Amino acid sequence: MKNKKKVSVPLLCSIFLFFVALFLWVFGVYMVGSTGYSYMVEWQFFSFCSTDWSLPIVFDHISVIFSCFVCLISGSVMLFSVSYMEEEVFMSRFVLLIMAFVGSMNLLIYIPSFITILLGWDGLGIVSFALVIYYQNKKSLAAGMLTVLANRIGDALLILSICFLVNWGEWRIGYGMTGSFSLLICFLVVVGAMTKSAQIPFSAWLPAAMAAPTPVSALVHSSTLVTAGVYLVIRFYSTLVETQEVLWMLSKVGALTLLMAGLSACFEVDLKKIIALSTLSQLGLMMFTVGVGFPLIAVFHLLTHALFKALLFLCAGSIIHSTSDTQDGRILGNLNYLLPYSSGCLVLSSVALCGMPFLSGFYSKDLILESAFSGLSGSLEILVMLMGAGLSLVYSLRILLIGVFGQNYGNSLVGYGVESGYMMVSIFILSIGAVMGGWLLQSVWVDVNGFSLVGILGKLSISVITFIGLFYGFVSYFLVSILKKSFFSALGWFLSSMWFMNLSSGSFLAGIGLKSSKMMHLHLDSGWMEILGGQGVFKILGNSISLTYFVQSGSLFIHARIFLILLVIVLISGVYLF
Repeated sequence: MKNKKKVSVPLLCSIFLFFVALFLWVFGVYMVGSTGYSYMVEWQFFSFCSTDWSLPIVFDHISVIFSCFVCLISGSVMLFSVSYMEEEVFMSRFVLLIMAFVGSMNLLIYIPSFITILLGWDGLGIVSFALVIYYQNKKSLAAGMLTVLANRIGDALLILSICFLVNWGEWRIGYGMTGSFSLLICFLVVVGAMTKSAQIPFSAWLPAAMAAPTPVSALVHSSTLVTAGVYLVIRFYSTLVETQEVLWMLSKVGALTLLMAGLSACFEVDLKKIIALSTLSQLGLMMFTVGVGFPLIAVFHLLTHALFKALLFLCAGSIIHSTSDTQDGRILGNLNYLLPYSSGCLVLSSVALCGMPFLSGFYSKDLILESAFSGLSGSLEILVMLMGAGLSLVYSLRILLIGVFGQNYGNSLVGYGVESGYMMVSIFILSIGAVMGGWLLQSVWVDVNGFSLVGILGKLSISVITFIGLFYGFVSYFLVSILKKSFFSALGWFLSSMWFMNLSSGSFLAGIGLKSSKMMHLHLDSGWMEILGGQGVFKILGNSISLTYFVQSGSLFIHARIFLILLVIVLISGVYLF
C-alpha cells in the first residue's frame, strides 16, 4: 500500500468490530442464550400526561446475536475495503460513514421504543443516502434520491404511528398493546417497515442503490438497512397478532415480492443487480414468514441470510475489482481459472443461497417451508411462495453461469488483477459463517426448536422445490427454440422490469413527487405565501418608513397639508359622534 495511514484507519476499525462481535457472541451464547432470560435497562427522563419519556435498552437473544452478526459483517466489509478502496482519497470519510451506519443499526437493534428508535431509523436513511451518492455522478444521485424519498415515506408513517400511540400512553414495542386506533397503528407500522425493506410497491429503490461501492452494498443489503423493516415488524409482532388483517396483508405482499424479485433476477444481466434482486426475494420470504405467524423462524433466516449474502457481495466485489470494474454478465465468464479463490467462494455462497443441505441457508429455509405447510395459509399463497422459493436455484445458477462457468467475452489477461490478501481474509471469515453459521445458530437458538414436523409428502415437496430450478436449463435450451421467441422476449421485458415497479414506485417518488414539490415551492413558498408573508410585510414596512421620511422632511407645505388633513378628519369624526 502506498499510504499507511489509509490502511491503518479501516484496519483498526475492522479489528475493533471483530472483537465486539466475539464479545457479543460469547455474551449472547453463555449469558443470554443459555439462561433464556432477557434484560432491560431503562432511563426515565420525565413523565408528562401519564406518559413516561424514557430510553429503554433491551438485551435478549435476538438483539445480542443480531448485533453480533452486524459487527462481524461490518468488520469483514471494513477489511475488504482496505484493498477495494485503496485508491480512495477520502478514506477517513468513508470509514466514518460506515461506522455511523453500524452505530445507527445498533441503536435500532437495542432500543425497543418508537420515540428513540427513530434515532437509528433516521440515521440509517441519512447515512445510506450519503453512501449511495458516494461516487458523485448523476446515476448515483438519482439512486440516492430514490432511496432517501422511499425511506422518508417510512419515517413519516412511523411519526404518524407515534402520534396515534399517545392514546395508548406507551411507546415501547413488544408488549402486546391494544386499544383505540390499534388497526391503524399496526397498518402504519407495517407499511413503514415495508418501505425500508423494499416490499411491493416500494421495491424500485433497492436495485437502484447498487450505484454505491460494493462494500457498501455488502453491508446495506445483507444485514443492516434492508433488514431494519423486518426487524421492526418482528419486534412489533406481539401487537400485530391482535390485528390479523394486517398480518394477512403482510403475507400476501411478502409472497408477491418473493415471486416478483425471483422472476426479475432470472432475466437480469448485471451481476450486482442479480444479487440485489435475490436479497429482495429473501426479504419477501421473511415478510411472508412473519405474516403466517412464525417470527422466530424469520429472525433465524434473517441471520443466516446475512452471512451468505454478505459473502456473495464480497465475492462479486472481488471479481469486479479484479476485472477492471466489469460487472456486466454478458462480458464476464470463465473466472474459475483466472480468480479461483473468489470464484470458489462465489459458488459456495450461491449454493448456500439455494438451500443446499447442511449449509447455513438450508436450516432456516427448510424451517420456513415446513412452517408454510403447517400454518394457516391459503393454497394459492403457498403455491406462490413455493414458486418463489424454487426460483432461488434458478438465479443462483444464473450467477454461476455468468461469473464462473460461462464464456468470457472480455479483455485480454492484462486487464485482470490479483486477489488481495485483505480480500481473501475477509471472504474466508464469511465463508466459515456460510458453512457453519446455520448449525451454530440452531444449536444456540432454543426458541426455534420443537416445531411440529410435517409429513413425508410435505418433506418430499420441500426437496422438490429446493431443486426444481434445475429445470431452468431445460426451459432455456429446448422450449425457447420450440415456441416463439417474440413471446419470450416480451415476457422477459416485463419480468426484467420488476413488473414495472420502476415506473409505478420509482417514477412516482422521484418524478411526480419532486415535480409537485417544485410546483408547491413556486406557487406557495415563492408565491402568495411569500407575498402575504415575509415579502409583503417587508414591503409594507418599507412604504411606512418612506411615508415617515416624507412627513419628517421639514417642508412647510407638507406640514400645512398634514394639518389640514388631520383637521378634516377630526371635524368629520366630531359630526358623526355628536
